[in-house]
Amino acid sequence: MLARDHVRLEALRGIKKEFLEAKTAKGADGELSDETANKILAKMLKQRRESAEIYKGQNRDDLAQGELAEAAVIEEYLPKPLTDDELLAALKEIIARVGATSQKEMGKVMGVASKELAGRADGKAISAKVRELLA
Repeated sequence: MLARDHVRLEALRGIKKEFLEAKTAKGADGELSDETANKILAKMLKQRRESAEIYKGQNRDDLAQGELAEAAVIEEYLPKPLTDDELLAALKEIIARVGATSQKEMGKVMGVASKELAGRADGKAISAKVRELLA
């Protein structure tokens, strides 16, 4: 607030709002695990990026830039995403552990991979790499 960084302030207020809602949601125990917090941040990041794409499609670059700036702030608080090589190595290990050998067993691999790599890799990227490895 003192730095008068409006974009950062709005992004952090949004994060705080989402965390408070998750803590006080029906059935919540008042605590927020790191895993849950990362899921919330990843969801917020995805929302910002999708909104920016919509704004660009409507020739509203001013609004798109604001969404992308907030996305950059949110991204600072997420764990560092996996590189392609790290993702490939993690997926090979998961496939070996699960014992998958064909495309038919992709669901087993995706279930484990989605849980273990949540917040560190995009679901689409995981899916594409698993398909590639099982082919």
